[in-house]
Amino acid sequence: MFRDTQRSWLSTLRHDVPASLVVFLVAVPLSLGIAMASGAPLAAGLIAAVVGGIVAGALGGSAVQVSGPAAGLSLVVVDLVQTYGWRATCMITLMAGAVQLVLGVFKAARAALAVSPAVIHGMLAAVGVIIALSQLHVVLGGSSQRSAIANLIELPGQIADLHGHKVAVGLLTISVLALWTRLPKKVKAVPAPLAALLAAAITAWMFNWDVTRVDLSDSVTEWAFPVLPQGDWHLVVAAVLLVALLAGCESLLCSVAIDGMHGGRRANLDQELSGQGVANMVAGALGGLPVAGVIVRSSANVQAGGRTRCSTILHGVWVLVFALGFGWSIRLIPLEALAALLVFIGVQMVNLGHIRKVHGHGEVPVYLVTMAAVILLGLAEGVLAGLALAALLALRRLTWVTVLKREGIDGRLHVTISGSLTFLGVPRLTHELRTIAAGTPVDLDLNIDFMDNGAFEAIHSWRLHHERMGGTVDIDELHDEWYALAANGVRMFPVKSPPQAPDRWWLPWAHRRRPLQVELPTDTAARPECQLTAGAREYHRRTAPLVKPIFTELARKQQPSHLFITCADSRIVPSLITASGPGDLFTVRNIGNLVPRRGTEPHDDSVVAAIEYATQVLGVHTITVCGHSGCGAMAGVLSGGVQAGSLPGLRRWLRHGNHSLATFIETEGDRLHSGALDVLCRVNVQQQLENLRTYRKVDEQIRAGKLELVGLYFDIGSARVHMVPPLRPTLSVKRFDQRVTAGEEMTGHPGRVGGPI
Repeated sequence: MFRDTQRSWLSTLRHDVPASLVVFLVAVPLSLGIAMASGAPLAAGLIAAVVGGIVAGALGGSAVQVSGPAAGLSLVVVDLVQTYGWRATCMITLMAGAVQLVLGVFKAARAALAVSPAVIHGMLAAVGVIIALSQLHVVLGGSSQRSAIANLIELPGQIADLHGHKVAVGLLTISVLALWTRLPKKVKAVPAPLAALLAAAITAWMFNWDVTRVDLSDSVTEWAFPVLPQGDWHLVVAAVLLVALLAGCESLLCSVAIDGMHGGRRANLDQELSGQGVANMVAGALGGLPVAGVIVRSSANVQAGGRTRCSTILHGVWVLVFALGFGWSIRLIPLEALAALLVFIGVQMVNLGHIRKVHGHGEVPVYLVTMAAVILLGLAEGVLAGLALAALLALRRLTWVTVLKREGIDGRLHVTISGSLTFLGVPRLTHELRTIAAGTPVDLDLNIDFMDNGAFEAIHSWRLHHERMGGTVDIDELHDEWYALAANGVRMFPVKSPPQAPDRWWLPWAHRRRPLQVELPTDTAARPECQLTAGAREYHRRTAPLVKPIFTELARKQQPSHLFITCADSRIVPSLITASGPGDLFTVRNIGNLVPRRGTEPHDDSVVAAIEYATQVLGVHTITVCGHSGCGAMAGVLSGGVQAGSLPGLRRWLRHGNHSLATFIETEGDRLHSGALDVLCRVNVQQQLENLRTYRKVDEQIRAGKLELVGLYFDIGSARVHMVPPLRPTLSVKRFDQRVTAGEEMTGHPGRVGGPI
């Protein structure tokens, strides 16, 4: 226990303390700037940073998230300060914290993740635009207006009436911020906001510029208890809920994002929400800004090496020490430099990466509507507008129906209906179905995950009408049988069914949910080639359109990476057990997956020809021999050819397995029991790897490191693929392509099967 404690302290000193100092240097200028943008006392930003670090860091559910004043809440705070005053705003923050605490206790945190990220990103972008426009006036030597539109209208006049020194210090700050990311890594160890404010302060002091100064040396120690807001209580409750929900959503989304940046413990979102609630209650009582998880400080913490909540807590301690002991130094910072920092932060909040992400999901309208509504109408109104549009688009996607028609080479019309079939899609559905000519044979595929009664009635009535007019309708459902159940009067499921992979391509014909349908004469219905004909027709219906682009590309030439030698047993499907596709495997199949040794009798050129072509023309880099359990060929070898009976060709072929039998007796003679057949099947794989090396070209490529030999064993009963180790150490496999083994490490020793893949 002592060693664990000592190791923990050493880790904190090595990783968390340096990270906390980096976050502290980032947090101080940002906290001052956000307080300025919020219309609150500058000390309120530092108080929120202290409380966010110590309280939220200690009680929250994330190990590395850093909380403090958030730029996204500045618009709400500005409006609250102007409406109710600062002390009442602190009370609203306190009550919002209580709401968050209750939500966390009742485990409601996950519900916050249901908010569309496009709405959040659009809101933050709008806040960034508003902050940038308002603080740009301060940079230019003026004062910001009440709204973004007013700031935009007044901007030309503000530019015309420039104030020299104030503009210069603002431009200097922005220039340092913009250029800092291009400097060497060692220089960038100093956070850009701190470097920019230091450059502005030192320059203004050296040249004695006429700039506006701020002073909080006394205000940090001043405190008055918050007061209840005066006015319509409905609006007060709405304000409390708005602060609670916005701060909570931003914190939870930040936690999820930060979880993807480190490999430590995942965040407990309910605990995080409760911790944020307590922090906001404390911040409100002490006269601080609302607290939320902040992505800038959190990512800085992770990048600086922070591993535990110690770095978050210590950063709050450093901010407290700075505020109490060195608050006088803030007087050296020009107000215009803080405003320039806010302009830069505001511009960065319009993140092009977020726009690209939402564009990929078709949610740019939600982003733009939220952004525009926040700028023109207000934060709450904009968020509600974005949520409403996101809900409408989600409803549209859920009810969107696609109907694809394709003429088949057999004269049948193939129709595929995809989507969620509800009454909202019935107009489009019926319009498309009625365009099908009477008497047409139709294959109707329902690729759906839900069907309500209105959609069922539309399809069923069309089917009956089409069949009355002389046509045929063959309905096939790729997922749950919504249509079949409804047609039989079975009660439907109350919720959408999860999509399932189509089961036709790999199931045996006899096991399929609906047998392949083909009209055949009675006397030929049981012939195997009839099933093949139906299977080919099924391939043309479903698979051919999907794989045509691949085969069009492969038609020019083949470039397989593996030569795959396996048994002709019907239960072995190489592409299935190796998860490979067209063009991956150059396959050789024979009875017993045998490779005749060079110069042996009876002479056979078929396997040798395939090996030569694969290694010398196609340039494969791996030869795999795959055996399987219960191999009939190995049973014949084990019986000395007796089980081959009156099959002379088979008896001659099985002579190539005599070396496997000899190796089996030599290495596994003490294991002759009921499982001897499967042991021989594995030894046979090892022996065929040995046989491959009797060919000079193969052996040369192996010794040159250009070719590898791999042994596999498929246990049919368990449907597991195992690695088979080689007989000779010189055949040890250095690597095995993930397309064949799925990438798991194998174990084992000569004569026995290795670990499962």
